Formats: sequence, structure tokens, C-alpha cells
Amino acid sequence: MANEKKKIDLENEIEELKSQVKEASEKIASQNEELAKLKESLEEETKQKEEYISHSQRLQADFENFKKQTEKRNKEIIAYANESLIMNILDSYEDLGRALNNSKNEKELKEGVELIYSKLKNELKKEGLEEIKATGEQFDPFKHEALMAEENDDFKNNEIIEELIKGYSLKDKVIKYSKVKVCKK
Repeated sequence: MANEKKKIDLENEIEELKSQVKEASEKIASQNEELAKLKESLEEETKQKEEYISHSQRLQADFENFKKQTEKRNKEIIAYANESLIMNILDSYEDLGRALNNSKNEKELKEGVELIYSKLKNELKKEGLEEIKATGEQFDPFKHEALMAEENDDFKNNEIIEELIKGYSLKDKVIKYSKVKVCKK
């Protein structure tokens, strides 16, 4: 009987071990499935990461090309920015050449040059060039540059006595300051 009890105990142990092996096998199978899913997910993530990197590199290359094209376009704009102004002045330039070549006396030359001066002045005015008023005006350091100062009873303090060199503004921006003589008391 003792042998039979041992045999039954052994059979129970074997059954329990079989049960444990079965559970362990199921657990391993479940973990293998989970591992396969994780591998698949990792592969998808890796693929997506590579796509993002590739897309990012293409965007960077596109941006670099855009920058180069913009630089080139800006250089062209700067190089040809004065084209329309030069085209307008070219007529006056050619007129001046004709006046010099075809004038028979000083009077004709002077009349021709005066016409050209007037035409050129109008073209520059159309482009936004304005003469800065000076003589008789109050001195403005944003428009005038005082080269000389003198005391004069005919003018108020800081009033411009004389314009020595004309000044100009282009569309409200001073591009050449008037050189003036100012009254200081």
C-alpha cells in the first residue's frame, strides 16, 4: 500500500507538473505572440521614422533650393533696379548729345540744354525726386547741413541765409542734404 500511495502521489505530482508545463507553454506562446506583435510594431515605427527622415531631408533640400533661387532673384532685382529710371533718362542723354553736335551757336546750345534740363527734371520728379527748400527756411538738421554760420540782421536766428548746394529727397527720404549758410545770433 505504501507503494501504491507513492505511485498515486507520483502520478499527482506528474499531473501537477504536466499542468505547470502546459501553463508555462501557454505563457511562452502568449509571450511569443506579444513579442511578434512588438517586432511588427517596431518594424512599422522604424519604417515610419525613415519616411519622416526622408521627408525632412527633402524639405531641407527644397528650402535650400528656395533660398538659392531667392538670393539669385534678389541679385537680379538689385542689378536691374534702376533699369526703368535709366530708360527714362536715356532720352535726355541722347538729346544732350544731339544738342552738342547740332548746335551752331551758343544761343541754340543754351536753348537745347535748357529743354533737356527741363525734361530731365520732369522725369526725376515722376520718379519721386524733390528738391529740398532751403533759403529763407528754418534750419532742419534732418534736411540741411550747415557749412557756415554768420550773424545777419536781415534773417532770424537759425534761418537759412543761403543755399550753397541743393539737397534732394526721394519719396520722403533725404538722399542728399542741402548744404547751407545759417544765421546765428
